[in-house]
Amino acid sequence: MMRNNNFIVAILVLALFLNACNTKKQRTKNSDSLVIESPYLGQKPPGLIPEVFAPGIISTEAYFEAGGTFSPDMKEFYFVRQGGKYEKRTPLVIRYENHSWGNETVTDIIHPFFSKDGNIMYRGNTYRERTDTGWSDIKNLGAPFKDFRIMGLSVSSKGTYYFDEASKIGTIRYSRLINGKHEEPQKVSKEINTGKWIAHPFIAPDESYLMWDAQKEDGYGDNDLYISFRQKDGSWGTAINMGNKINTALQENGAHVTPDGKYLFFWRGYEKVREDGSTYWIGSIYWGDFIQLKKELLENKNIN
Repeated sequence: MMRNNNFIVAILVLALFLNACNTKKQRTKNSDSLVIESPYLGQKPPGLIPEVFAPGIISTEAYFEAGGTFSPDMKEFYFVRQGGKYEKRTPLVIRYENHSWGNETVTDIIHPFFSKDGNIMYRGNTYRERTDTGWSDIKNLGAPFKDFRIMGLSVSSKGTYYFDEASKIGTIRYSRLINGKHEEPQKVSKEINTGKWIAHPFIAPDESYLMWDAQKEDGYGDNDLYISFRQKDGSWGTAINMGNKINTALQENGAHVTPDGKYLFFWRGYEKVREDGSTYWIGSIYWGDFIQLKKELLENKNIN
């Protein structure tokens, strides 16, 4: 009887041990799953102070990484890298498939901006349309945009285009969609088009705010990020520097907000000089809590 009891006790101990091991594995598996299935590549959401996005995955802090655009369904992430095995600035994409984010792959899509429904992808004065098998060939926006050297184009839910121009100072224009056609582009007010350099507009889906980067005498450094809010009369309000929580002595540009409206993404970097006198850029993709930032900016607090 004693031997049988000892045997039973041994079996129970073994069972408890195996169950504990399995529980540990399950917790690890679930933890990995939570990381893998996160819409932001498993990253802990930042606060008001911006943080480097996905260190070691997207941002190396030793190379040049820029862009950082999610598709509207949050299942594709586009960015650019130069460094390591990528000798030139190379457009890359990471896709969310089979409940996990895959590895980076090279794409021919660089700095895209999507329509709200995700069926049109814009790049400069060109675009692509989603098809049953992927994306169409690149098409030109045509008149009245073909004569503009557009770097960045953003589109609202109404179909209004906001875009810049690769000129000495840069100029932001808009073009409304009227009766299925875009009107002749018009310059945005001087509240926005002021500075030594103006570029990379981002219009809110509801056109309640406009963001861009500019170089100004009263800025924090090279390029700073600015925002203007739509006024009750339809005009644009004063250009607001996003403040020292966002802007630094380095260059900040390419501000945009995630499709869910929660996070601000932008690029921060600087130019370095080699021994032979040639230059190159180092920079990373940053993200911050846009809901909190927007609230502070609207209250006009803590932005200087």
